[in-house]
Amino acid sequence: MHLPLIACCLLAYLAAQVSATALTYKLTANEKACFYTVTQAKGEKIAFYFAVQSGGSFDIDYEVTGPNNKYIMDGQKERQGDFVFSANEVGEYKFCFNNEMSTYTDKFVDFEIAVENEARVSLPAKQGTSPEQTSALEESLFKVSGQLSTITRNQKYFRTRENRNFSTVRSTEKRIINFSLIQIALVVCMGALQVFIVRFFFQGARKGYV
Repeated sequence: MHLPLIACCLLAYLAAQVSATALTYKLTANEKACFYTVTQAKGEKIAFYFAVQSGGSFDIDYEVTGPNNKYIMDGQKERQGDFVFSANEVGEYKFCFNNEMSTYTDKFVDFEIAVENEARVSLPAKQGTSPEQTSALEESLFKVSGQLSTITRNQKYFRTRENRNFSTVRSTEKRIINFSLIQIALVVCMGALQVFIVRFFFQGARKGYV
């Protein structure tokens, strides 16, 4: 097989296999936001990934329901999650994030909802090639697809760690600045208090002398 044919087969395979939506959403305090996806056939795989990038303790409540509001999964105060489940019913699936536990803290949530069809696409056969060669190429495409998914997940994980560490650094800087300002104010107050006490003593000594 030539490289252009392999590349075309891989692109066709990926396009036929996955339909995904990746977003970053700002969830304000006391807000509940829901997002939806629709399956076209039973047995399709739905991949659901989310990670809290900044805000509060980097935690969020989530809930996943299927058609007819059928419960699938939920969690409280989770920092991130990565799930794959089968769509046993055709219809609309709802993914909700709940920030009602926060009274004033906004949170940024990265999430991705992907509907994956496991049916294998038929690869174009070239004259003179055997079924074994076509099958070997098909297995190679599946391996490449799995490795791409692994790389994508690792990138998301490192991005989440970077954002959280950066948020921690900014929070630490704010605390250091606030502590320094408080310390300066205390030093100024102590100096003014000492001046007042010394003047009081001298004024008292003068009155006693007179």
